[in-house]
Amino acid sequence: MVYDLIIIGGGPAGLSAAIYALRARLNIVLIEKMAVGGQIALADNIENYPGFPSLSGIELMQKFEEHAKGLGLNIIYDEIKDITDDGEYKTLIGVNESYQARTVIITVGASPKRLNIPGEREFTGRGVSYCATCDGPFFKDEDIAVIGGGDSALKEANYLTRIVKSVVLIHRRKEFRAEKIIQERLNNAKNITMELEHSPISINGNGTKTVESISIENVKTKERKTIPVKGVFIFIGIKPQTSFLKNIEKDQDGFIKTDHYTLMTSMPGVFCAGDAHSKKLLQVATAVGEGALAATSAEEFVCDTC
Repeated sequence: MVYDLIIIGGGPAGLSAAIYALRARLNIVLIEKMAVGGQIALADNIENYPGFPSLSGIELMQKFEEHAKGLGLNIIYDEIKDITDDGEYKTLIGVNESYQARTVIITVGASPKRLNIPGEREFTGRGVSYCATCDGPFFKDEDIAVIGGGDSALKEANYLTRIVKSVVLIHRRKEFRAEKIIQERLNNAKNITMELEHSPISINGNGTKTVESISIENVKTKERKTIPVKGVFIFIGIKPQTSFLKNIEKDQDGFIKTDHYTLMTSMPGVFCAGDAHSKKLLQVATAVGEGALAATSAEEFVCDTC
């Protein structure tokens, strides 16, 4: 079967694109390699999505999925390994089989960056985590560390203060990059301390069993110290899940380059929306808008080539 549109990825951008494409009566399918919802489904609380003052990421994504399925969305679970341009059609090479479509929207999102310091890999799942919602409850009444200075780091640190005994927030700069309202909220927490202008240099523990401490270094004086903690939560940014794309232009960090007006990539008929393409703001609201734009652009491309 040749589809009008194939969407790769089932996060906010992908589901938004699906809703718009289905309403345009395009013949589409969404391909997801794991679970529908994307990274945002792991968020404990979302407070800046219009119309929903406060709800969890999984609740919001369930609403997206129900909406799309109510319009007839078909979801295939497979992992796409490459996309080739065969002229009139694009061929998507998956692990299970190959697929053809007139247009494609890439909404594969991004994943957490790693510190790449000693102990991080060894203790992942044994005290090192990238998701406070997932793992925070395991550290009730324990001392933990949070690494980072952006919105995600401070939001997750604030969430963790309600669960754990204490939080030490480690950031390499003197000031945070997070929204002021998030900083203000965190300042009201009684069980948090700050280690600004410090960088983590190692995560230490008992063999490969559990985390016992984190060692940090002052970025100016190079003075080092070790802080006893049972958990380390890392929120230092994201990297796009685009390494499988060999024929589409990307920037030096792996984010897909797109035309800002249509979101078309360097491959005609292939569009990108959400956190996988180069842009300033990574939010659910922007992903949803981009999904709508990409679907509209794909619809126009299909009509123009009919």
